[in-house]
Amino acid sequence: MRSLGGGRGLSALLPLFFVAFLLLARPAAASVGDQLPEFRECVEICKHENCGPDAEHQTSIPLHRRLLLWTCPAECDHTCQQIITTQRQSSSPPLPVVQFHGKWPFHRFLGMQEPLSVLFSLGNLAAHYHGLYRRVLPHMPASYTMRPFYVFLARLGMVTWALSAVFHTRDFPLTEKLDYFAAGASVLYGMYYAVVRVWRLDRPGKRRGLRVWTAANGLMYAAHVAYLGLWRWDYTYNTLVCVVCGVVQNLLWSYFSWGRYAQTGKAWAAWPGMVVAWVIMAMSLELFDFAPLWGSVDAHSLWHLGTIAPAVLWYNFLVKDAQDDVASSARLKA
Repeated sequence: MRSLGGGRGLSALLPLFFVAFLLLARPAAASVGDQLPEFRECVEICKHENCGPDAEHQTSIPLHRRLLLWTCPAECDHTCQQIITTQRQSSSPPLPVVQFHGKWPFHRFLGMQEPLSVLFSLGNLAAHYHGLYRRVLPHMPASYTMRPFYVFLARLGMVTWALSAVFHTRDFPLTEKLDYFAAGASVLYGMYYAVVRVWRLDRPGKRRGLRVWTAANGLMYAAHVAYLGLWRWDYTYNTLVCVVCGVVQNLLWSYFSWGRYAQTGKAWAAWPGMVVAWVIMAMSLELFDFAPLWGSVDAHSLWHLGTIAPAVLWYNFLVKDAQDDVASSARLKA
């Protein structure tokens, strides 16, 4: 019972953690790098010499980068980011690495802007794929009424992380919006199915409550997307919505974990508390953002790396919970 007591105390600290996240995770000075006179001069010279019909030297862009929509001006922008960053690091004393257009100056790989974030996003996609095709579908009883909710969870997770990989490959307004909308849908759905499982809205006798809860969540998501897409692209608002939904679902699963462990006495019932703690530790990386090490490893990519293992453990928990629930129902009927 000691581990559950710790989990309960941790759940009580979750709101404080996320408030701290909001207060500390200030947006970086996105205009520092691209406002530097030396950077602007570099870009203008590069475009004059390499881009356009009157350029002295026509730049040949490799096919794999052209397929990712890298243009000559974009190539100049990226190249100058690397040049200015190298100059700043080589100066005496060294000057700090700064962001350009709100992003750190990463080394590209095969045309990808943030290759490690792409790799780890694909790792999360693989975790959801494994959860669906190696855990939920083959091992969760077909009669279990929560099964369709978990199938949708996995499919939504795969779509979300695929769009994350696309966004980190090439940052355009469209890829950014798709990434944010998918992430918002995942967080909201996490809160949605947590309520369904904790209060068993999936059971036949509570279908009216399920319809009301489903409609409420659908309206919330539609309003969220409409506000961001049609009214104002507000990063602070988006973060606040995701934090609130995350806090609610984490508190619900911590509460559920406590009850299930007290009821069954089985170790797997405490796994949600472990997942919550793990995700919090991974998310704490976002509070301590730093310039990418070796031009590749930054806090955001490590945050993506840190969410892969909890996803695998989570699907294991969902299957164990389903199997135990079905077995308990069978014993009661017998």
